[in-house]
Amino acid sequence: MTKPRILITNDDGINAPGLRYLIRVMRELGDTVVIAPDKPQSGMAHAVTIQTPLRIHEIANEPGYMEFSCSGTPVDCVKLGQKVIMKCNPDLIVSGINHGSNSSINVLYSGTMAAVIEGAMEDIPAIGFSLDDYSYQADFGHCGTYIASVASNVLVHGLPPGTCLNVNFPRRNRSEIKGVMVVRQAKAIWDENFEERKDPRKSNYYWLRGEFVDKDPGKDTDQWAIKNNYVSIVPVQIDLTAHHAIAAIRKWDFTGKS
Repeated sequence: MTKPRILITNDDGINAPGLRYLIRVMRELGDTVVIAPDKPQSGMAHAVTIQTPLRIHEIANEPGYMEFSCSGTPVDCVKLGQKVIMKCNPDLIVSGINHGSNSSINVLYSGTMAAVIEGAMEDIPAIGFSLDDYSYQADFGHCGTYIASVASNVLVHGLPPGTCLNVNFPRRNRSEIKGVMVVRQAKAIWDENFEERKDPRKSNYYWLRGEFVDKDPGKDTDQWAIKNNYVSIVPVQIDLTAHHAIAAIRKWDFTGKS
């Protein structure tokens, strides 16, 4: 039987420990192509490179495994992996493991999730994996079994058109993970401000700071699952239409008479 073809990327960069761990798990499931940014690209969301040339550097090329770094964003990596390196659609795209949660509103900022949303735009099954631990030395050891299980299920069952998965793991602690919850995105925000500083030439510059605020009391959210030591899975769709608002807005007067 032909092995599944798996495309792997991330937004923390080619040398990130989370990517290295994800590669080890995915190589057990299929033939893998890795193409990841040559430097950290966190918070790039769905950015693509259109003003500068994109460059690919080959790192490894052996039966069942190829690895490349890319000068672009995570979305650039997916496009190049599909169109230039593989020259076909992969059977699965996986991104991560991100150092830090991508639950709730973070999905809109995340380069990790943008990579798999890019896959969903072409109806390629895709999964983003993130760990609620920002440390470079984060322990991913409790994630492997669940990553393999989620990926295997997607390879067998597929995903609905225009849909990908946002999978978040709780930080490693002394307790065993309680299980997996398929949930909704929590209603949370970043309460942000800019710290004003002076550079050596006494010119002002600004550094973004913020506190993540969870405003959702529900027990059916990704935030609740992670806080209570569950793996959270949120199905994410590319259709951003606010369907519930259409009827009300259609009643507005667009004639300019009011």
